Amino acid sequence: MNQIIFDCERMKYANTGLYYFCLNLGRALQQRMAQERLAVFMPRHIPSAFGSSVPVFPQHSLQKFFMPSVSRFQLWHCTYQNSNYVPRRNRKIKVLLTIHDLNFLYEDKPQRKKERSLRHLQENINRSDAIVCISEFTKNDVLTHCNLGNKPIHVIYNGTNGLPHPALEEKSYRPAVPFLFNIGAIARKKNQHRILPLLQSNPSLELVLAGRHEDKAYAHFIKQHASDLNVEDRTHLVNEITENEKSWYYHNCQAVVMPSLAEGFGLPITEAMSVGKPVFISKHTAMTEIGKDLAFYFDDFDTMHDDFRIGMQHYKKAGSQLKEALKAHSATFNWEDSAKKYIEVYRSLL
Repeated sequence: MNQIIFDCERMKYANTGLYYFCLNLGRALQQRMAQERLAVFMPRHIPSAFGSSVPVFPQHSLQKFFMPSVSRFQLWHCTYQNSNYVPRRNRKIKVLLTIHDLNFLYEDKPQRKKERSLRHLQENINRSDAIVCISEFTKNDVLTHCNLGNKPIHVIYNGTNGLPHPALEEKSYRPAVPFLFNIGAIARKKNQHRILPLLQSNPSLELVLAGRHEDKAYAHFIKQHASDLNVEDRTHLVNEITENEKSWYYHNCQAVVMPSLAEGFGLPITEAMSVGKPVFISKHTAMTEIGKDLAFYFDDFDTMHDDFRIGMQHYKKAGSQLKEALKAHSATFNWEDSAKKYIEVYRSLL
């Protein structure tokens, strides 16, 4: 029986997209595998989320330099494109690399940093036997900026994360009035400050921004910009939230707003649609591919007021018919299908 290591090293960062990618894909693989045996590579201090039947291959930081023996395994699935944990010396083990995005190319960073990130990605591609991208957009980016040689490249969409029972905690922020919701790292590539003018033209709305403050200077800029626009009392940066809190905000918001400049997939799009909520997104990177004609788009950040007003009017007029269409579209992105396609790629390499 072939033994596969599923890389869950990124699960050390709780409440992040990569955490739930590993968790949900790993569980779906576990349920569907019949001809293979799955082991997980994850930090020692993180309780295994896959049960006692799945062996844990413990991870620690020194393995960046000295990977332990993986001779009993046939395939290593590296789930993060810029991982430092790849079996480079043992060339007998096959490597599958999942690439989520090349967002660093779209960020306001010095060119030397972009080139360094691209070199590291290329090193991981060189060691890999096949590539999976989570969107056609990411695939096109990879083909444009990287050298794959003759390695096969596949597109496998993420699943929509299921939302648990919606519940706020005692410490949670509970909006006093109807609100817009944005979830994701607070970072310039997410472009969250562009949402603030919508509060000026919609004085009955609040804004909840949930996510780790990846760029603390940008978080400070958002707060200052909100003050300048005189909407600071309706702008709430709530930092990282639990799954129950996230579910509550999705279920109770007026709309999800994502003026992001860089997304490899855009998971909040399908999460919001899973409960029938309208999603307003930019036309940058992969988001049009995921939202298709069921999302509302900002044609220009200077005309967001009109785009939002017209979109909300359409959403309210369409009623339950549109809500059901949103839920049905979200359901086409599911982890069971993703796992099935990953298993097909595994078997093509073994």
